[in-house]
Amino acid sequence: MKNIGININTDKNISRDILDKIFQYIHEECSEAKIKVFYDSKGLDNEENIELDVVMVLGGDGTILGTARALAKYDVPIFGINRGHLGFLAEVELEDCKKAIKNLFKGQYKIEDRIMLKCDLNEKEEDFLALNDIVLTKGNLSRIVKYSIYVDDVWYTTFVADGVIVATPTGSTAYSLSAGGPILYPDLDVLEVTPICPHSLGIRPIILNGNSKINIKVLKKYEDPVLTIDGQRYKKVTVDQVTISKSKYQCRLIKFKDKDYFKILRTKISYRSRECEGE
Repeated sequence: MKNIGININTDKNISRDILDKIFQYIHEECSEAKIKVFYDSKGLDNEENIELDVVMVLGGDGTILGTARALAKYDVPIFGINRGHLGFLAEVELEDCKKAIKNLFKGQYKIEDRIMLKCDLNEKEEDFLALNDIVLTKGNLSRIVKYSIYVDDVWYTTFVADGVIVATPTGSTAYSLSAGGPILYPDLDVLEVTPICPHSLGIRPIILNGNSKINIKVLKKYEDPVLTIDGQRYKKVTVDQVTISKSKYQCRLIKFKDKDYFKILRTKISYRSRECEGE
């Protein structure tokens, strides 16, 4: 492991001293390591980065999502160092990164492959990849939209709602969870469809096989709906159908063997509900 990338979120107050310490930790383990620094994911999607052995991400979950989309085609593992608010996707906190980097170079880690989504607009494939979710929602008007869902070209249901979320297991703890969807174990090969504020109590989230093709048809609209990718990319949809399915690309996350997913879930998701109760 000699070619190292570091992607920095410049909004997270990461000082030069912090970066110098990470450089030092890397060179203590491999004096010949070549380090390439990226800022705000710029240049990460260049084809030359296929030679990187790992990309360390200094930022929050949003920075990791952007890094995952940029690197998906190149099969480069991602190592998250949390400098954000939640840091659910990050593997370590900044104060623990020295030990983590040591374990990284010793090979004391595993790689978790997380499924990603792709979005086709009216049979024309667009360059839309998502690690968490793809969301189709109404525009700026307060009026709702009527959606019809087809799974593998078979009609599933039609409903009126504010929107529809298609999430991966990784994204099940994000927007979908807030909309009433279940938490899915991250290595499952499934997709989750969650309606947003449906106008019927019978319309509930559904879990589908990971190889399913999901067609969302917009039957009634007052303006063009909006497609949102991982909560970061936005596009107005002028066609009447959106097709979402599993991408051939995956996100590769570096995980250490002593990490407990359920402990992370309790600490960063479940227990955080106390903040809403004023505790």
